[in-house]
Amino acid sequence: MTPDLHTETPMSSTPTTGPANFDDEDYPAYTMGRAAEMLGTTPGFLRSLDEAKLITPQRSEGGHRRYSRYQLRLAARARELVDQGTALEAACRIIVLEDQLAEALRINEQMREHD
Repeated sequence: MTPDLHTETPMSSTPTTGPANFDDEDYPAYTMGRAAEMLGTTPGFLRSLDEAKLITPQRSEGGHRRYSRYQLRLAARARELVDQGTALEAACRIIVLEDQLAEALRINEQMREHD
């Protein structure tokens, strides 16, 4: 199954804390400010990725955007492509296709292992 980059699972009303979240790629651990700082970009760039529907951050109870490590990887790739001169919309499409290809290759490898 190909991951859907446009939707995210809603945050649980009962937050899980502890070591289990350290390995969860989809756990919304990073605020917009922290995510922008880690990526060396602006909050506006992250908002533009949301508007382009590449990533949809989850929202805290207070309505603040929260990003997962998986989303930060996508955002970093988008920034890399945009910095190289690729239009934002084209960069988002490239990233979706790269992600779909990686998933297809993973599935093919699993199928070969089971033969």
